[in-house]
Amino acid sequence: MNKPVLVLASLLATAITFFGPWQACGQEKGKEEAQKAKPVPMVAVQKAEVAPISRTLDLTGTATSTRQARLASPGEGPVQNCRLRGPVREGDEVKRGERILRIGRSSAVEAQLSSAAASLREQEAELQRVKVLVKNGAIPGAQLDTALAKYESARAQVTKAKESIADYYLDAPWNGIVSKVLFKEGDYVAPRVPLVEMYDPNSLVIRLAVPEAQSTLVFKGMPVKVQMDAYPGKTFEGKISLVYPELDTRMRTRTAEVKLEAPVALIPGMFARLQIGLETATDAVVVPGDAVLVLPNGEKVAFILKDGKAQRRVVQTGLEASGRVQIVSGVQPGETVITAGNEKLKDGMEVKAQGGAGK
Repeated sequence: MNKPVLVLASLLATAITFFGPWQACGQEKGKEEAQKAKPVPMVAVQKAEVAPISRTLDLTGTATSTRQARLASPGEGPVQNCRLRGPVREGDEVKRGERILRIGRSSAVEAQLSSAAASLREQEAELQRVKVLVKNGAIPGAQLDTALAKYESARAQVTKAKESIADYYLDAPWNGIVSKVLFKEGDYVAPRVPLVEMYDPNSLVIRLAVPEAQSTLVFKGMPVKVQMDAYPGKTFEGKISLVYPELDTRMRTRTAEVKLEAPVALIPGMFARLQIGLETATDAVVVPGDAVLVLPNGEKVAFILKDGKAQRRVVQTGLEASGRVQIVSGVQPGETVITAGNEKLKDGMEVKAQGGAGK
């Protein structure tokens, strides 16, 4: 190798040795400047507070009467009105024992009752006469037995006639409201065909269907909050008064009934929204649900804002309701939790809270 080439190579090696540290230093400085230029993430925060929280079950239901009757007559014939205040109509209030209508072919039965009543009076008078004669010894005592048997037979005929005539009348079994009238006056009706439906307004409840998955969580006495479209903006307190022992095999639901604690003017068929309190924690540490992140491995974490940095905490959660979650461990009351912008945070990362909160 000639001498000029050796000199050039020596000069190049010297330059690399001299300028190398300066180049590395420039790169480090560039990284620091890039990090300084990177914007600090903005996050939303909220303080963890101590408050009651309840796990609830939200369902819908319908106002229903538990005491209903479909009235029919064993007799047949044309329907006739027998009420002094006019034909029975939907919405009429009726009293127990009030006669609602009659079947027009009751005349023959009424005649039978009149005949049976007259025969009973005759047999009663004969029984009293025989008793006197037997007592005086005028006739043997066996005739008293015969007279008593005839009297009992006549009384049975009267009872039968009264039952027969009752077959041609419809009387209210208890105080209630007529919900349906299934005939028109003059209609010829067959025996045991429903003619009138009625219900007891004091027996109205909210009936609901509980899905099979929650069917074992409801029981008698549980508190319920009820809202109805008929009463907008109002919430009524109630309790589960009855839980059916079996599931509906077709719908896979379990029927329950709710009784309102305060009197409310209900109408059968009213729609209701119900919130059943399943479990309540009174002094729970509560944070917004968005503050808790679930990792792919199932672990739950939350970020706490302290001294301008995000601190990663592993948390255990409890009840969840209305967008809030109970923190069993990992967060203390009063600590500031990050509720938004926490998806890409890392432990110790510098962040800035909106509005300057949580410093």
